[in-house]
Amino acid sequence: MAPLAASIDERLRNFLRRAKFDVPEVDVKKFLSISVSDLARKVNLGSSDGSVDLPESGPPVVVLTVTVTEDHVARFTWSRGTVGTSWTEPLWHTPFRLLRREEREVLERATEVCVAVPELIDSSSVPRVRPVAQLQGMAAITAMTEILPLLRMIPDLRVDLEGAVPDYREAQEAPIVVVDGSTSPNGDWLDLGISVTVGGEPVPYVDLFTALAEGQPFLVLPSGTYFSLDTPELIALGELITEARALSDVRSATLQVNRYQAGIFDDLVALGVLQGQAAAWEQSLRQLAEVGTGDPVLVPSGIAATLRSYQAEGFTWLAHLYEHRLGGVLGDDMGLGKTLQALALMVHAKDGDPTAGPFLVVAPTSVVGNWALEAKKFAPSLALATITEAKGRRGTTIAEVARGCDLVITSYALFRIEADQYGEVAWSGAFFDEAQFVKNRSSKGYACAKALPVAFKVAMSGTPIENNLMELWSLLSIAAPGLFPSPERFTEYYRTPIEKHRDRERLEQLQARMRPFLLRRTKEQVADDLPDKQEQVMEIELSPKHRRLYDQYLHRERQKVLGLLDDFSANRFEIFQSLTLLRQAALDISLIDPDVEGVPSSKLDALMDMLSEIVADGHRVLVFSQFTRFLGLARSRLTAEGISSCYLDGSTKNRPAVIEEFRSGAAPAFLISLKAGGFGLNLTEADYCILLDPWWNPATEAQAVDRIHRIGQTRKVMVYRLVAKGTLEDKVMALKAKKAELFNDVFGDGEFTSSAISAADIAALLE
Repeated sequence: MAPLAASIDERLRNFLRRAKFDVPEVDVKKFLSISVSDLARKVNLGSSDGSVDLPESGPPVVVLTVTVTEDHVARFTWSRGTVGTSWTEPLWHTPFRLLRREEREVLERATEVCVAVPELIDSSSVPRVRPVAQLQGMAAITAMTEILPLLRMIPDLRVDLEGAVPDYREAQEAPIVVVDGSTSPNGDWLDLGISVTVGGEPVPYVDLFTALAEGQPFLVLPSGTYFSLDTPELIALGELITEARALSDVRSATLQVNRYQAGIFDDLVALGVLQGQAAAWEQSLRQLAEVGTGDPVLVPSGIAATLRSYQAEGFTWLAHLYEHRLGGVLGDDMGLGKTLQALALMVHAKDGDPTAGPFLVVAPTSVVGNWALEAKKFAPSLALATITEAKGRRGTTIAEVARGCDLVITSYALFRIEADQYGEVAWSGAFFDEAQFVKNRSSKGYACAKALPVAFKVAMSGTPIENNLMELWSLLSIAAPGLFPSPERFTEYYRTPIEKHRDRERLEQLQARMRPFLLRRTKEQVADDLPDKQEQVMEIELSPKHRRLYDQYLHRERQKVLGLLDDFSANRFEIFQSLTLLRQAALDISLIDPDVEGVPSSKLDALMDMLSEIVADGHRVLVFSQFTRFLGLARSRLTAEGISSCYLDGSTKNRPAVIEEFRSGAAPAFLISLKAGGFGLNLTEADYCILLDPWWNPATEAQAVDRIHRIGQTRKVMVYRLVAKGTLEDKVMALKAKKAELFNDVFGDGEFTSSAISAADIAALLE
């Protein structure tokens, strides 16, 4: 209608094109504060009937509201408004491109200032201030002390502060850690109170632990003082608290440490100043931590043997544990005299207190008699009783048997049956020999051993680990029940990182924690006078007919097993049944099909050739197999060849007589079932050992070999493993080597791998 003095923008043009429009009631305040102000700077505005009070036009303003809470959290909220009005609109309600030019310029300058604190910046492709940002810790301190003063200097930016800004300052004093505590009613637990102060100001425990657990670099105290958490002492404290809590179900403001967790306690001691009861505990545990470095305990005169140096050290270790009413795992190699060390401890204890209760020894049935013989030989002063029958046939209670005794020896089977009766006797201590018998924590035997109310328990085993770390946990939970209280947390904190992720740091931590309560020496370390042991694998070629039949079974069972591996756990029994069939087929086809004729066993033929030479040269030999039927076939062949032999399996009635028959020299060969005679026997009269059917458990084979390679052996020991070439046995040898790594890593220096048999292992066996 008429030329304008100046060009107009698109927003005003759109406004003028509309002759009339209604402003909704909800938007009236916004329209009067922002839109009217924009229009008033470009055109003359008025109300034709005076019904609308038009505000005076004011320039736009950006508003930053900073809210500070008592826990040092700072909340930055950005809004837009107009000078002269109280109305503001949250910044996120309007896209940046639709903001007024003046507002965009203010926000761009604010963005340049705020980039020093990433938490204040939006992570979009074009950096801009975040409409709402909540800061804590050092981010909040930096924003309040460095960023806020710069923001106040930006024109057209109004800063509204809600709450008082503390006088933030960095502490110049180093944190002081103090450890105190109070004992539980039974004295087994110490509730540690860990207090930290900085410049005399207390540091809240929960805040400190949370900050350490989250890896925060600084912690801010209520006064505004802040200090770095990146110090060796506080980092170590955080790791120890994390470990202790990870292994316990307890969640409280204090830290519970069991007497068995001496390793954790020692590390806490190194962090600060001990006070009160914590200092008393430190003194009582120091001697235990120094076992092997302090003065040895004198071997009692009542022991009718001269202990070797390492045996005397083992006895000293047991004596210190007994003194503190703590238990442990004696894991020396088989054949190094664990029984003698245990007997020395019993005599030592009786010398110190003749009125104390008897000791209990629980062992496999086949070993009970040997324990009694060793006790009579080496500790004749101990009044001894053996329990070989249940009460129904025995006629007396366990308490009646134990009365007047210093040592009671029983079997695992009888111990399980009459566990309640054993629990009624005030034992001085309990030894669980061949403790791998109670390694399964879901078994009744384990439950009975753990529940036996005896403070001093010792698990004795040359193979504390056979398959996985939970077996070691089981033995420690019996002997040192407070060391790793929860199996689930042990799995989460130790087993999974070590077995699945090869976590070397966690493995070393596990070794350090259990070191005071686990003593293991190998023959190579301590028994310098043991003769050499030469081991050899002999590959046996199957005869053509034997090979053909074996391959037929292999093809059939391979297809069957591979179809079952998808659900390995559910089909485990059937899978291992097929593997057992293939193992027997590699030994002798007649073991799985008695009707097959004219197929000689290639392995028995090789065994006969070997035994003929061994016996002719005046040597004596142990022959082991897991299959009693195959041992029976071997026995028949020996008889046919004119070679006399002794025989032992689980059905043997007069076991001691059979063992003595071989020891006396009545026969040069001793055929032994691996399950019945793989432990608890001293057969140094033999110097050859033949393993007929290798399996993947290296500990089982080691137990068999150690029947002859042990203290008392004077001749070189020869060990032969007969492996049917091109059969399942070939693959088993490789898998066995892999499983041995688990044991070596926990007690040695190898690279850690899991030893559990998996579906992949089974598939590899059948390739």
